[in-house]
Amino acid sequence: MAEQKATNVTWHDHRVSKEERCQQNGHKGAVLWFTGLSGSGKSTIANTVDHKLFEQGKHTFVLDGDNIRMGLNKNLGFSPEDRTENIRRIGEVSKLYTDAGILVMTAFISPYREDRDQVREILGDGEFIEVFVKASLETCEERDPKGLYKKARAGEIKGFTGIDAPYEEPEKAELILDSDGKGIDDLADEVVAYLESNGYLSI
Repeated sequence: MAEQKATNVTWHDHRVSKEERCQQNGHKGAVLWFTGLSGSGKSTIANTVDHKLFEQGKHTFVLDGDNIRMGLNKNLGFSPEDRTENIRRIGEVSKLYTDAGILVMTAFISPYREDRDQVREILGDGEFIEVFVKASLETCEERDPKGLYKKARAGEIKGFTGIDAPYEEPEKAELILDSDGKGIDDLADEVVAYLESNGYLSI
């Protein structure tokens, strides 16, 4: 995903394996990658899923796009190159959570299909669960919880996904959530049901 610039570095194996960590946690580690337009409900659904799983005693965490851009990725903007690097970094962080046997939910627009597929490639089989939060542009503009669409339409924000920058819908998402027609709690229940039926919530 990126050129290895550091030299004279050696990988150190851990004495505690990923399998042992999952066994102790009582469930598998995986990444639930919520992708969709701004205003589609990614962060709200991810946090609701997180709460439902936490209540079940599962080990979970949410990585939210805006929050990450206030710390780890505060030096990145919204150019295509910076968007790609943003997702690359989050992919690597998500892999660390997965190796620790944690169910991590990421809520990022992540507009480019290639970037999302590259994250899938660095994870093990079944560890990347792409969740497409599907909502029409009209719905997202109507919601506009942060007022960003209004600013983009007025020309105050350039390169805004869905307005003057592209969003590439997933071609092989494990889950598609109908955010136009269903409520947050119902959509979160669909995600939890997927995890249960596919054996992620047990060992």
